[in-house]
Formats: sequence, C-alpha cells, structure tokens
Amino acid sequence: MIVGTAGHIDHGKTALLQALTGAQGDRRREERERGITIDLGYAYADLGAEQPSGFIDVPGHERFVHNMLAGASGIDLLLLVVAADDGVMPQTREHLSIAELLGIPRALVAITKIDRVEPARVHAVQQQVAALLATGPFAGARQFPLSAVQHQGVEALRKALAAEAQQALTRSQAGHFRLAIDRAFSVAGAGVVVTGTAFAGQVAVGDGLLLSPSGRSVRVRSLHAQNQTVDRAHAGQRVALNIVGDRVSVQQIHRGEWLVAPALHAPVTRLDIQLDLLASEPRALRHWSPVHIHLGAQDLTGRVALLQDQTLEPGGRALAQLVLNAPTHAVHGDRLVLRDQSAQRTLGGGTVLDPFAPARHRRTAERIAQLQALTSESLETAFPELVRQTLQGLEPWRLERQFNRPAGSWAVPAGVMEIATRVGPRLFSTTAWHAMQNELTARLAQFHQEQPDELGPDRDRLRRYAMPQLERPIFVALLESLLQNGRIAASRPWLHLPDHKVQLSEAEERLQAHLWPLLEEGGFDPPWVRELARALEIEESDVRQLLRKLARLGQLQQVVKDLFYPEGAIRCLAAEAVELAARSGVIATADFRDRIGIGRKRSIQLLEYFDRMGLTRRVGDLRVIRTDHALASSQVSTTLTAKPLS
Repeated sequence: MIVGTAGHIDHGKTALLQALTGAQGDRRREERERGITIDLGYAYADLGAEQPSGFIDVPGHERFVHNMLAGASGIDLLLLVVAADDGVMPQTREHLSIAELLGIPRALVAITKIDRVEPARVHAVQQQVAALLATGPFAGARQFPLSAVQHQGVEALRKALAAEAQQALTRSQAGHFRLAIDRAFSVAGAGVVVTGTAFAGQVAVGDGLLLSPSGRSVRVRSLHAQNQTVDRAHAGQRVALNIVGDRVSVQQIHRGEWLVAPALHAPVTRLDIQLDLLASEPRALRHWSPVHIHLGAQDLTGRVALLQDQTLEPGGRALAQLVLNAPTHAVHGDRLVLRDQSAQRTLGGGTVLDPFAPARHRRTAERIAQLQALTSESLETAFPELVRQTLQGLEPWRLERQFNRPAGSWAVPAGVMEIATRVGPRLFSTTAWHAMQNELTARLAQFHQEQPDELGPDRDRLRRYAMPQLERPIFVALLESLLQNGRIAASRPWLHLPDHKVQLSEAEERLQAHLWPLLEEGGFDPPWVRELARALEIEESDVRQLLRKLARLGQLQQVVKDLFYPEGAIRCLAAEAVELAARSGVIATADFRDRIGIGRKRSIQLLEYFDRMGLTRRVGDLRVIRTDHALASSQVSTTLTAKPLS
C-alpha cells in the first residue's frame, strides 16, 4: 500500500510520518532550517502486511502544490492532516480537491497537535472536517485525534493503517510496465537511479525499457520495491530502478518523464478527456483557456478545447481536448489535474479517454459518440460503440496502446471482421463493411449511368467520385474485396460492373469500319488523328472521340496525344523489344529503331510508352525488360511488318 499525506503547511504532516515510520522526512538542509517541506519525502513502515507500506510526504505550502501533485498520483490511501489549532485551511481544501480529482479510493484523517488545544476545540475541528468531507467520496472517513510530539493517538492511527494495508486492493499486474518518474539521482558505484510509482505491469532485472517521451533505451540493472531489494516489481509499488543505457545520465532525466515498456512508447501532444470543473470555481471555464496540466509526475502547459460548448460552468462536466505544449505519455483512464495559467489555483481535473486525440473533426457527432463510449472503464465495454462510429476502422495496435491491453489479452468480439490493408489491419463491424461494399457498387452503377460512353473510372477517380472521405488504404482494401468476389471487374486500369460494356452507336460503328483498315495498314507507324480525319474528310474531333472510346474498350492504346496503336500492334512491338533484350541483355534506342524500321523519334516515343506501361525500365540511355510484366513472357509472334517509309 502507498499512503500519501495532504494538508496545509505546518499542520504536522512530516512530524506525523516520522512518528509512524521512524524516518526523518525533511532530508534537505534548507527544509530543516526553514521548518517546512519543499519537495517530496519518502518513508516506509512495516504495518503487518506482506510487504512494507510506502509513505509519500508532500509539501503543504501553496507555492509547492506542483510538487504535491507529482507525489499524489498513484497512491492507494490519502492521509489528510488537519491541525487542531488551525482547523481547515486553504491548502486543506485544495489538497482534498486534488485527491478527489485523482480518484484516490480511500482516506483517513489525522487531527494533529491536540496537545495545544482544549478537547472542545478538537471536537469542533472534527465536525468541521466531517462537514468538509460530507459531499465528496471520502464522506464518513475515520478521524484520529493525535499528537505526534507526545505520541498520543499515533498507535490508533497505525492500527487503522495496518488494517487498510491488509485490505488494500491488489492492482492488476496485467499490461505493459509503466512508471512515473518523480526522482532521478546517481549512486556511487551503481550509476543512475530513478524512482516512482509503478502504474501498471511488471518489470524484472535485465528488462529493456524506454524513457518517454525522449525514447532513450535503458536496461534495468537492479531493483528495489517498497524499500526492499527484489528481482521483480509490479504495479502499485514504489520502485527504484538502477538503469544503464548509452549516454544516459542523471542530467538527461527529469521529474515527470515515464519509464515504459517499448510497446507503450508513443508520445502525444493532444489528449481527449472527460473534464470536471470544481464547483468552487468563481467563473465558468472558457474554450481555449491556457492551463497547467499535471499528469503522473509531469507538469505541462497547454490549452483546453471544449468539444461541445464554448464554456463550462463551475461544478460541470464536459468532453474536452487538451492541446499540450510538450509531448507526454498517457493511457485510457489516467487521471489528471488542471491548474490555472499562473499555477496559483486548481481548476479541476479529468480522466484521459483517448491519448491519440485527432486534430481535425474532433467535434463531429461520430467523434462525440466515441468519446462518450470511452467514458466506460474497459475496452470491452467501449468497443461496440467505437467500431460502430468509425468510418476508417479501428487499428488493433492503437487500441492495445490506448488501453494498455497487450495482444492476446482481449479478443475481437463476434460481428467484427479484421481487414488487411497496406498500413496494417483494421477492425470493422461486419455489417458496416458490407454496407460500404454495397455503397461502392451502387456509386459505380451511378457512374455508368452518368457516363455511358466510358468503360469506367480508374481507382483514384472512383475514390474521388464515390468515397472521397475514405482513407486510400481502406478504399483499396474495400475495392480489392469486391474485385476478388467478382462484384466489380477491371479492364486494365478501368473499373466497371461485370455486365457493363461500352456500346458503339451505329454511326460510330460505321466510322470504325473505315478507320480500322487504315490503322492496321499503318503497322508500326499508324497515321495520326489529323491524317485519318483528312483521309476520310471528317472532323478531327469526331475521329479523336471514337479512338479514345476504342482505347477505353481496350482495342487501341494511345502512345502519345493523337497517336493510337491497335492492341495487336503494341503486342508485336513488345515482342520485338523482348527478343532484342534477350539477345543483347539491354535495349538501345538505335537497335530498336533498326529492328522495327521506323524513325528515331517514333522509336523513343514507343520506348517511353513501354516505360510507362512497366514493360521496360530505363537505365541511363539503355533499357532493360521488367520480367514481372505480363508482356515480358508472352509468346507473341511478330505478324505485322513495318510499313516502309518513303
């Protein structure tokens, strides 16, 4: 069990812990000289549980609330300290609010310095404390009047702490290891040591970890947990780790950094949270207010973007996004505290819902529905709504990182399918995936109705036409699934429904009958559009339109603008190029020109077209055949001959 103190300055927190543990809390010279706690203090005591309990002594001065916050995260029990002579004071209230915002589960109250006042005053302070706690989660917490100096009542508190230690809930050791660093120092002969509270998982001597957000790799040389030398430590313990790594020094490690398993390292600068504003706030919190954010042991600055309204009234709750000025580490369920821009006042706090908060579309109805689902405690509870509200699918690795749930610790529920994409697997509800398939085929049918003279669009045009909002890798996976099951067909780059064909009108068929002999007669040097139009005494635009339509049907191929080759001629030219490369290993422009018997300019145009087709690859002034191309292995005989040039 980890116990954390809270309370106003000079209310006897350090003296009480010394009486309970026998350890001197204020170890710094300036703390002893000034008689106040400035930074966190640590002590341990055997309360009769399986292992010693850890105590974190926090400073009570308002100027050091940031230090108090660094030690408050991750404690199991709050020990609220109120001096009998002063009673409830400002930092009593602020520390209590912080403990409530952090979700600390249990609390005990120590009424100190009873040797300085009359019994009636002690009773009055107890009533004051009871009224303070009455409206919060610690209502009815047991109170212990005592004097640390005279050791009066200390034993009763010790017994209560021992009972709490026996009943302390064992934190789950599942998940990857993560620890919030609150101290870093050097030990002679050992090197760098970092300490903090383990939030999740387990760690053992020899494990490799990362310092986050910097990403530096370290190895665990030795371990202390709850002030004892161990080979393994786990969530819920105070842990000291002797770490080694390439050029890792104490000067490079700061309070607030995290020590995490490599799988958890993913620094972020946006957090979607559920925000609670304290009822004691004098005014509403406005959208885009600058704040201090305390997460784990880290103190960050940033702004609050309210996601549903422009203001949040005191005592209210809302969904919000924190836009941070520096990267941090977080997982779903982490608790945080917000203080004002000057770090003088606690505003409220919240729970991390999504550490991968989007910068765009953060206020859409779908996103708000996802965040509302994420207010539940577990991945299993949130998953149905998450997958229902996603258009792009859920990434398994992101869910594992977001909830700290390693692969194998959760299963994809029924009714959800995993789709392989070029950027990794995505999870979709089976119903949603089939609906997307139906939508794409319906949009393609609509395209055919609007463009009856076209065989179909290519991939990118179909995506822009049908589903521009879908990420390209998801669209490609969706399209490939429809190609595989035959609901969409492909004719070279053009996509169409299987029963869709481009039909020539009677006039176009008559014109084709006149054009085709001229194209075939041209062999490897067919006539240009203008030459065909001149020969038939018709408009160039009519010829061009028909030839482009035949190209979409796969009967022609356009090498350059207004120059079309019959499909058979292109195959023969490809066969000539393949045979030439088989003899010499490469294709030189001059050799290709001599082989097919046409000019150098046309030969270059054809070779560049083969480059675009993927049949050849240019290497300097030469070309080589791409053996994976379909035409590279085709046994096409050269049945056409070049038309002699006069």
